[in-house]
Amino acid sequence: MLPVVILAGGLATRMKPITEKIPKSLIEVNGKPFILHQLDYLKSQGIQNIVLCIGHLGHMIESLIGDGKALGLNIQYSLDGDKLLGTGGAIKKALPLLSKDFFVLYGDSFLPIYYKDVEDAYVSSKKNALITVIKNNNQWDKSNVEFASGTLIEYNKHPPNERMHYIDYGLSILNQSIFDAYHQNESFDLSDLYHKLSLHDHLAGFETFDRFYEIGSQNGLKETEIYLSKV
Repeated sequence: MLPVVILAGGLATRMKPITEKIPKSLIEVNGKPFILHQLDYLKSQGIQNIVLCIGHLGHMIESLIGDGKALGLNIQYSLDGDKLLGTGGAIKKALPLLSKDFFVLYGDSFLPIYYKDVEDAYVSSKKNALITVIKNNNQWDKSNVEFASGTLIEYNKHPPNERMHYIDYGLSILNQSIFDAYHQNESFDLSDLYHKLSLHDHLAGFETFDRFYEIGSQNGLKETEIYLSKV
């Protein structure tokens, strides 16, 4: 299985005051830090190698998880540093720790999906980037993906069009080559990169049907607690 990058460096302003003292990944969910739920699930999916992109209070994550050996995992860290790099810039900085192709997962998301199916779809697509999508119809957030008959037509958050009924599910597979145009320590967002790739038919889509869970909001945290209490 490909390695996984977990983006866990954000300021998590929507979850203040909790995140004034701990990073979002360490918010307790059903008796343990959220990141441990993520790591347990990744291990169950056959994942062994993980890179954590950390920033705000990231040393607390590193202190808890260490090198991951106690969890049966191999974990490395990439630190934003003094400058916030955004989701894209954080991955660019972490590339030396990664293989040619790798998964990307957000640090506040729990995704009940089979990673092997996504990896197989990525290989079959013969493209350098794939994102998972779910039919949304503006239910969980503003739909930002035009997807039809198994084909991703356009990804665009600024602004989405009326044909966009899907949303980015939160798991992707990327090839290092798509970051070649960006400089080390350049700040940029993955959503802008996805938009550019989609316009040139370089972005594949994989449809999933089980909803995502997230702890980026108080309501999302409650829903995630309920879901994880049942699995």
